Amino acid sequence: MNVLLMTVIVILTGFLIARYRSNARRTSELRQIRGKLEQIMERRSGEKLLHLTRDSELQALMTDINQLLDSSLKASAEHARSRIASRKMLANISHDLRTPLTVVLGYAETLHLRPPVEEGERNELLAKLFGKTREAIQLIDTFFDLAKLESGDIDIPLSRINVSESCRQSILQFHEQIESRGLAVSLDIPSGAMYALGNEDAWRRILDNLISNALRYGTDGGTIGLTLKDEGASILVEVWDRGKGIEAAHQDLVFERLYTLDDSRNKKVQGSGLGLTIARRLAEAMGGSIELNSKPHERTVFTVRLRKFNLRNA
Repeated sequence: MNVLLMTVIVILTGFLIARYRSNARRTSELRQIRGKLEQIMERRSGEKLLHLTRDSELQALMTDINQLLDSSLKASAEHARSRIASRKMLANISHDLRTPLTVVLGYAETLHLRPPVEEGERNELLAKLFGKTREAIQLIDTFFDLAKLESGDIDIPLSRINVSESCRQSILQFHEQIESRGLAVSLDIPSGAMYALGNEDAWRRILDNLISNALRYGTDGGTIGLTLKDEGASILVEVWDRGKGIEAAHQDLVFERLYTLDDSRNKKVQGSGLGLTIARRLAEAMGGSIELNSKPHERTVFTVRLRKFNLRNA
C-alpha cells in the first residue's frame, strides 16, 4: 500500500513539475511576444511576429495578431492616403472655383468702375459674366451631387431603360464637338433594342461623362468609339478612344474624387475632376460597375456593365 501511495505521489509530483515548467516556458514566450509586439507597434515598421514555438495555441495567437497587424497597417496607409487626397481635393476645389469667380469679379469691376460703355460691348461683357457665373454654379452643383451620392441622399429609382437608343442619342448629342475636332466615330450598336435595369437620368449622365472624357483626352488618337454588347445577364457598353491613354500607375486612381492627370489643369482639357467619380457612383447605385483598361496610343476603354432587364428584377 505504501509503495502504491509513493508511486502516485511521485507521478503527481512529476506532473506538477512538468506543468510548472510548461507554464513558465509559456509565460516566457508570451513576454517575448509582447515585447516584440510593442516594438512593432512603436516603430510601425510593418514587421510580423516571428517566434519559434511548439505551442499550437501560441502559434494560432500569433497568426491572428499578424492578421491584425496587416489590417492596422493597411488602415494606416489608407488614412494617410485619404488625408493627402483630401488636401489635394481642397486645393483643386479652390483652384477650380477661384478661376471662374476671379473672371466674374473682373467683368463686374469693369462694368462698375469704367465709364459708360457702348451697348454692344456691355452686352458682350454681360454674356461673358453670365457664362462664367453659370460655370461656377455648375461646378458647385457637381460637388453637391457627389456629396449626396456618397452620403446616399439621392433616390435613384430603377426601371427598364433602352440602352441601345440612349447610346445613339448620346453620341448624336456630341456631334458638333466630334465634327469640330475632325474625329472619326466608330459605332457598334446592334439594330435591335437592348434593355437594362437602371435609371434613365443616371445612365445618360454616365454616358455624357464618358464621352466627354474621351473627347477631352483622346482627341489626338483621331477616333472615338462606342460599342454595345449583350453578355447574357449583363449589358456592356464600351466608350473608347485611341488617344494618349492612361499609364498603368494611374489607372486605379482615375475614379477618385478630383483626381486629374497633370495636363488636365490646362484649360483646353480641364474638367471638374469629378465626372468619372460620379459615373462610378451612379453605376454602382444601379447595381452595375465601370472598369478601365488602357494601352496608351492604342486603345483606352471605359466599360460599363449594367444588369439586363427582366421581369424578375423589374
